Amino acid sequence: MDTARRRELRLELAARRRALGPAERIAAAQGLRRSLEQLPEYHTDERIAGYWAHDGELPLNLVIPPLIARGQRFLLPMLTAERSLRFAPWQPGDPVAPNRHGIPEPVAPREWFAPFQLDLVLVPLLAFDRRGRRLGTGGGYYDRSFAFLNEQPRPAEPLLVGVGYAFQELPDIEAADWDVPLDYVATDRELIDCHAAASRP
Repeated sequence: MDTARRRELRLELAARRRALGPAERIAAAQGLRRSLEQLPEYHTDERIAGYWAHDGELPLNLVIPPLIARGQRFLLPMLTAERSLRFAPWQPGDPVAPNRHGIPEPVAPREWFAPFQLDLVLVPLLAFDRRGRRLGTGGGYYDRSFAFLNEQPRPAEPLLVGVGYAFQELPDIEAADWDVPLDYVATDRELIDCHAAASRP
Protein backbone atom coordinates (compact mmCIF):
# COMPACT_ATOMS: atom_id res chain seq x y z
CA MET A 1 0.00 0.00 0.00
CA ASP A 2 1.69 3.22 -1.14
CA THR A 3 1.81 6.48 0.79
CA ALA A 4 -0.87 8.14 -1.32
CA ARG A 5 -3.30 5.25 -0.78
CA ARG A 6 -2.64 5.27 2.97
CA ARG A 7 -3.39 9.00 3.07
CA GLU A 8 -6.57 8.51 1.07
CA LEU A 9 -7.76 5.73 3.38
CA ARG A 10 -7.01 7.79 6.47
CA LEU A 11 -9.11 10.70 5.18
CA GLU A 12 -11.97 8.45 4.08
CA LEU A 13 -12.22 6.46 7.32
CA ALA A 14 -11.77 9.50 9.56
CA ALA A 15 -14.62 11.23 7.73
CA ARG A 16 -16.84 8.17 8.16
CA ARG A 17 -16.13 8.11 11.89
CA ARG A 18 -16.92 11.80 12.29
CA ALA A 19 -20.23 11.34 10.44
CA LEU A 20 -21.64 8.97 13.08
CA GLY A 21 -24.56 10.31 15.11
CA PRO A 22 -24.87 10.22 18.92
CA ALA A 23 -27.12 7.14 18.93
CA GLU A 24 -24.65 5.24 16.74
CA ARG A 25 -21.77 6.17 19.05
CA ILE A 26 -23.67 5.06 22.16
CA ALA A 27 -24.54 1.72 20.53
CA ALA A 28 -20.92 1.27 19.43
CA ALA A 29 -19.64 2.01 22.94
CA GLN A 30 -21.99 -0.63 24.34
CA GLY A 31 -20.83 -3.14 21.73
CA LEU A 32 -17.18 -2.40 22.48
CA ARG A 33 -17.69 -3.11 26.17
CA ARG A 34 -19.32 -6.47 25.32
CA SER A 35 -16.37 -7.33 23.08
CA LEU A 36 -13.77 -6.44 25.70
CA GLU A 37 -15.62 -8.42 28.36
CA GLN A 38 -14.68 -11.54 26.35
CA LEU A 39 -10.99 -10.81 27.00
CA PRO A 40 -9.84 -12.23 30.37
CA GLU A 41 -7.08 -9.64 30.74
CA TYR A 42 -9.65 -6.82 30.66
CA HIS A 43 -11.01 -8.18 33.94
CA THR A 44 -7.71 -8.88 35.69
CA ASP A 45 -4.77 -6.78 34.41
CA GLU A 46 -3.60 -4.06 36.81
CA ARG A 47 -2.44 -1.30 34.43
CA ILE A 48 -4.67 -0.76 31.41
CA ALA A 49 -3.91 2.12 29.08
CA GLY A 50 -6.46 3.62 26.74
CA TYR A 51 -6.98 6.89 24.91
CA TRP A 52 -9.10 10.03 24.97
CA ALA A 53 -11.49 9.57 22.02
CA HIS A 54 -10.70 12.22 19.41
CA ASP A 55 -11.82 12.93 15.86
CA GLY A 56 -14.62 10.37 15.92
CA GLU A 57 -12.69 7.52 17.59
CA LEU A 58 -14.76 4.86 19.31
CA PRO A 59 -15.32 6.21 22.85
CA LEU A 60 -14.15 4.32 25.93
CA ASN A 61 -16.67 5.95 28.29
CA LEU A 62 -18.40 2.61 29.03
CA VAL A 63 -15.14 0.67 29.26
CA ILE A 64 -13.42 2.74 31.95
CA PRO A 65 -15.91 2.61 34.89
CA PRO A 66 -15.82 -1.21 35.29
CA LEU A 67 -12.02 -1.08 35.48
CA ILE A 68 -12.05 1.53 38.21
CA ALA A 69 -14.79 -0.31 40.10
CA ARG A 70 -12.63 -3.45 40.12
CA GLY A 71 -9.61 -1.55 41.43
CA GLN A 72 -7.66 -1.66 38.18
CA ARG A 73 -5.77 1.39 37.00
CA PHE A 74 -6.69 3.21 33.79
CA LEU A 75 -4.00 5.30 32.13
CA LEU A 76 -3.94 7.88 29.34
CA PRO A 77 -1.05 8.50 26.92
CA MET A 78 1.14 11.59 27.12
CA LEU A 79 3.43 12.75 24.32
CA THR A 80 7.16 12.93 25.00
CA ALA A 81 9.79 15.15 23.38
CA GLU A 82 11.10 12.03 21.60
CA ARG A 83 7.75 11.60 19.77
CA SER A 84 6.86 8.52 21.77
CA LEU A 85 4.39 7.90 24.60
CA ARG A 86 4.34 7.51 28.35
CA PHE A 87 1.20 6.80 30.35
CA ALA A 88 -0.31 8.43 33.43
CA PRO A 89 -3.12 7.18 35.69
CA TRP A 90 -6.43 8.96 35.10
CA GLN A 91 -9.99 8.81 36.44
CA PRO A 92 -13.08 10.69 35.28
CA GLY A 93 -12.92 14.18 36.78
CA ASP A 94 -9.11 14.39 36.86
CA PRO A 95 -7.75 17.49 35.07
CA VAL A 96 -6.61 17.28 31.46
CA ALA A 97 -5.19 19.75 28.96
CA PRO A 98 -4.76 19.50 25.18
CA ASN A 99 -1.37 18.40 23.84
CA ARG A 100 0.17 19.80 20.67
CA HIS A 101 -2.28 17.77 18.58
CA GLY A 102 -5.27 19.03 20.54
CA ILE A 103 -5.84 15.71 22.35
CA PRO A 104 -6.47 15.97 26.11
CA GLU A 105 -3.88 14.37 28.38
CA PRO A 106 -3.36 14.34 32.17
CA VAL A 107 -2.03 17.53 33.77
CA ALA A 108 1.10 17.27 35.94
CA PRO A 109 0.57 13.63 36.98
CA ARG A 110 2.23 12.48 40.18
CA GLU A 111 3.46 9.33 38.45
CA TRP A 112 3.68 7.88 34.98
CA PHE A 113 4.67 4.59 33.39
CA ALA A 114 6.78 3.60 30.42
CA PRO A 115 5.21 1.42 27.71
CA PHE A 116 6.99 -1.73 28.94
CA GLN A 117 5.43 -1.28 32.41
CA LEU A 118 1.86 -1.67 31.14
CA ASP A 119 -0.22 -4.84 31.11
CA LEU A 120 -2.84 -4.07 28.45
CA VAL A 121 -3.09 -1.23 25.93
CA LEU A 122 -6.24 -0.19 24.07
CA VAL A 123 -4.86 1.21 20.83
CA PRO A 124 -6.82 3.65 18.65
CA LEU A 125 -6.74 3.09 14.89
CA LEU A 126 -8.10 4.21 11.55
CA ALA A 127 -8.09 0.77 9.92
CA PHE A 128 -7.15 -2.80 10.77
CA ASP A 129 -7.05 -6.28 9.31
CA ARG A 130 -7.61 -9.59 11.06
CA ARG A 131 -3.90 -10.38 11.19
CA GLY A 132 -3.34 -7.47 13.56
CA ARG A 133 -1.98 -4.94 11.10
CA ARG A 134 -3.10 -1.40 11.85
CA LEU A 135 -3.30 1.90 10.04
CA GLY A 136 -2.95 4.78 12.48
CA THR A 137 -2.96 8.52 11.98
CA GLY A 138 0.59 8.47 10.63
CA GLY A 139 2.43 9.95 13.61
CA GLY A 140 4.12 6.66 14.53
CA TYR A 141 3.77 7.23 18.29
CA TYR A 142 2.50 3.74 19.12
CA ASP A 143 4.94 1.95 16.80
CA ARG A 144 7.91 3.82 18.32
CA SER A 145 6.68 3.31 21.87
CA PHE A 146 6.04 -0.43 21.55
CA ALA A 147 8.81 -1.35 19.08
CA PHE A 148 10.41 -3.53 21.79
CA LEU A 149 7.55 -6.01 21.35
CA ASN A 150 8.83 -6.88 17.88
CA GLU A 151 11.88 -8.41 19.57
CA GLN A 152 9.76 -10.78 21.68
CA PRO A 153 7.58 -13.82 21.01
CA ARG A 154 3.98 -12.62 20.89
CA PRO A 155 1.67 -12.34 22.70
CA ALA A 156 3.70 -10.62 25.38
CA GLU A 157 3.18 -7.86 27.92
CA PRO A 158 1.72 -5.45 27.34
CA LEU A 159 -1.06 -7.00 25.28
CA LEU A 160 -1.98 -4.67 22.39
CA VAL A 161 -5.71 -4.50 21.64
CA GLY A 162 -6.78 -2.32 18.74
CA VAL A 163 -10.11 -0.54 19.17
CA GLY A 164 -12.27 0.49 16.25
CA TYR A 165 -15.63 0.30 14.55
CA ALA A 166 -16.35 -2.82 12.53
CA PHE A 167 -16.48 -0.74 9.33
CA GLN A 168 -12.80 0.12 9.78
CA GLU A 169 -11.79 -3.45 8.88
CA LEU A 170 -9.88 -3.89 5.61
CA PRO A 171 -9.17 -7.22 3.89
CA ASP A 172 -5.41 -6.72 4.07
CA ILE A 173 -3.02 -3.98 5.18
CA GLU A 174 0.55 -4.15 3.96
CA ALA A 175 2.83 -3.93 6.98
CA ALA A 176 5.78 -1.55 7.07
CA ASP A 177 9.05 -2.69 8.66
CA TRP A 178 8.45 -0.56 11.77
CA ASP A 179 4.83 -1.58 12.36
CA VAL A 180 4.04 -3.33 15.65
CA PRO A 181 1.16 -5.79 15.13
CA LEU A 182 -1.86 -6.01 17.41
CA ASP A 183 -2.69 -9.07 19.51
CA TYR A 184 -6.45 -8.50 19.37
CA VAL A 185 -8.92 -6.08 17.85
CA ALA A 186 -12.06 -5.15 19.80
CA THR A 187 -14.84 -3.64 17.72
CA ASP A 188 -18.44 -2.74 18.39
CA ARG A 189 -19.37 -6.20 17.06
CA GLU A 190 -16.67 -8.71 18.06
CA LEU A 191 -13.32 -9.52 19.62
CA ILE A 192 -10.81 -10.69 17.01
CA ASP A 193 -7.82 -12.88 17.99
CA CYS A 194 -5.19 -11.67 15.52
CA HIS A 195 -2.74 -14.48 16.30
CA ALA A 196 -5.36 -17.10 15.42
CA ALA A 197 -6.12 -15.25 12.19
CA ALA A 198 -2.44 -14.91 11.29
CA SER A 199 -1.86 -18.65 11.75
CA ARG A 200 -4.46 -19.55 9.15
CA PRO A 201 -3.19 -20.15 5.62
